[in-house]
Amino acid sequence: MDSAEETTGGYRPWSEVTPDAARRLLVAAVEAFAERGYHATTTRDIAGRAGMSPAALYIHYKTKEELLHRISRLGHDKALEILTTAAAGPGSAAERLDGAVRSFVRWHAAHHTTARVVQYELDALAPEHRSEIVALRRRSDAAVRGILADGVEAGEFDVPDVPGTTLAVLSLCIDVARWFSVAGQRTPDEVGALYADLVLRMVASRPPAPQKK
Repeated sequence: MDSAEETTGGYRPWSEVTPDAARRLLVAAVEAFAERGYHATTTRDIAGRAGMSPAALYIHYKTKEELLHRISRLGHDKALEILTTAAAGPGSAAERLDGAVRSFVRWHAAHHTTARVVQYELDALAPEHRSEIVALRRRSDAAVRGILADGVEAGEFDVPDVPGTTLAVLSLCIDVARWFSVAGQRTPDEVGALYADLVLRMVASRPPAPQKK
């Protein structure tokens, strides 16, 4: 994981993971899963990237799947925090949607390596862990759906299908992790601003049609 991804936005991924050896293994797992995919990555690959022996990995994590679950849980907790904070914030529905999309997209761009693993390796989790993560995703969905519903009720948004539009908005934001590159022409902040503008255009209330004379 590059240093830009580590520090952008004041958020240092996995700083809550201790001791340092456990954190190093988690960072190495993120890099390996993002590069090779979960199933093609071995515990030896992860330990080697962390500069440790394979036996050392099992001191901190019982299985490779436990590592993926830890990564996924922390990543989804962060995503939920971003969206619920925006949803509960001050301002109109349009202002809150703008803030939610900007922050969510910015995080997926700034931490694209982490986000790719968090968002696209869900099916590799054990059933009980997958159910746990799906519940977090539903809460994220509810946060965005609530903003859209508020906007419809206030007349700010023209959204005939709130659940479907919620899915479209979240999918648009999440996909940034798949293509974003630090070598590209746009910064995470710029991508966040672009996507916020696009989403607001997508849901904007249409002016009333002129009456026929």
